[in-house]
Amino acid sequence: MPFANLKVPAGLLDADAKRELVEKVTDLYAATFGDDVRANTMVLVDEVADGGWGIRGQVLALADLRGR
Repeated sequence: MPFANLKVPAGLLDADAKRELVEKVTDLYAATFGDDVRANTMVLVDEVADGGWGIRGQVLALADLRGR
């Protein structure tokens, strides 16, 4: 079973954006491995609490992503 676990900052994506992300990741798996995997592809979108992640040694918040 193909599985993708996507971590995103909490509050960054609305329900429609999450739905689109799940659809596109599923499409990518199907394009890569064949359409038969579509029925068993699992995509999990985990929302990480604000300030609970970072890059290049710096903790980032949702405001940082939105340009304050």
